[in-house]
Amino acid sequence: MKKVSYAEFGGPDVLRLIDAEAPHAGPGRIRVAVRAAGVNPVDWRIREGQFQQARPIALPAGVGLDAAGVVDEVGEGVEGVEPGDRVFGEGSSTYAEFAVLSDWARMPAGLDFDEAAGYPSVVETALRVLREVGVRPGQTLLVSGASGGVGSAVLQIARDRGIAVVGTAGADNLDYLRSLGAAATAYGAGWAERVRRLGRVDAALDLAGSGVIRELVELTGDPAKVVSIADLDAPAFGARFSGAAGSMRDALAEAVDLISRRRLHIPVARSYTLAEAAAAHVDSRAGHTRGRRVIVV
Repeated sequence: MKKVSYAEFGGPDVLRLIDAEAPHAGPGRIRVAVRAAGVNPVDWRIREGQFQQARPIALPAGVGLDAAGVVDEVGEGVEGVEPGDRVFGEGSSTYAEFAVLSDWARMPAGLDFDEAAGYPSVVETALRVLREVGVRPGQTLLVSGASGGVGSAVLQIARDRGIAVVGTAGADNLDYLRSLGAAATAYGAGWAERVRRLGRVDAALDLAGSGVIRELVELTGDPAKVVSIADLDAPAFGARFSGAAGSMRDALAEAVDLISRRRLHIPVARSYTLAEAAAAHVDSRAGHTRGRRVIVV
């Protein structure tokens, strides 16, 4: 099978499309014929070696966590799924023609593989940070970096829960944020004052890591009401950095419910082939997306 791999940590140029033996589904796992794989910032952070101290991996290594595809092999002890089922979920080395998933759910009717591949890590992260920031129905949440995958999910899940949202993004993405039900304002000089003019902010999320933690703390008036997934310096301001993933199985179940009720839709901003994985990482690192990026197999 074809698989994206790297033999050393570094920039996107270390990625290679290679021939490899297909993996097999061990106990409690399934193998899928991958139709699409989600491109997440964690993919290139791992490739750069950013997490090597905390979560070391052996090289050479594959790339990717999220995938959507057709069940091809079912491991021992797995029930409720069989070859031919369309699923999406999380596993390892998903930038490949075949991948093993550890958590999965059946794809809702009408959902295509490209879109499905963009949901697993994004929805888990969105649910986790909403839980950690403690925002309640009737309150207002500020989301910095709101137009990407996690931001798109946060805005829609918050709206479904009766939480008002203010989102910041690049000027080109403000209409997109408004289409998701958020009040929106652009990055740049004076952004915090523009947020103040929109009204009270009860809690805030930093999804972009653009050095705004101090302002988010000032806007909320309480560092305990600020959570970041992108700025490791957040604790220096009394805010929280969220890095430990929660239950992917529960997140996928909630994603299925939201998608089925048409309360969640994250568009695919751009798709890439396996051979274009390096370009996908370059674009992901640059940010400024509207929705998700995926690898189509």
